[in-house]
Amino acid sequence: MSGQYLTDPLAFLINTLAGLYILAVMLRFLLQWIRADYRNPISQFLIRITQPPLQPMRRFLPPIGRADTSAIVLMLLLQFCTLAVVYWIGSTNVSAGFLAVRSVAELLNLLLNVFLVVIIIRVILSWVNPGQYNPAIGLIDNLAEPVLAPARRVIPAVGGLDLSPIAVLIGIQLAKMLVVYPIRDMARMFL
Repeated sequence: MSGQYLTDPLAFLINTLAGLYILAVMLRFLLQWIRADYRNPISQFLIRITQPPLQPMRRFLPPIGRADTSAIVLMLLLQFCTLAVVYWIGSTNVSAGFLAVRSVAELLNLLLNVFLVVIIIRVILSWVNPGQYNPAIGLIDNLAEPVLAPARRVIPAVGGLDLSPIAVLIGIQLAKMLVVYPIRDMARMFL
């Protein structure tokens, strides 16, 4: 029992630090995908902190269309290694197959969470400070728009009230239930 007092905080710290870096790589990937403003200070920060591992990987993994394959592989490798270390710290033996499938599930979950948070922030900002601009708001708008635009075409505004964010938030939660959770369960087959 006393061993957990050290291993749990260590696992938490590793999960948090690795998770933040994986998030930075994912945001860079998404911002490239949607062709967000490259000169935005936040974009520049993400490029600066993710460039060291991505630059050598690009020699071997060229992009496919707009998809930065080196960023995808880096996210998978980082998630795989993070899970491996955390399970090792917890003295749990797991197979490479389990870690690979679980890594895919965790990255999909993170992707959906990014869109979930971006849409919630955009809705709150539209109530509190509509029309205001700063670099963060610009990127939030850029990230939210590709997800909200299709919903807006299907769900028209009612009395000036845009209901598309509600539909997208429900869709994201359903995607978690129908895609992410089954992949997590499938990972157990490899234990």
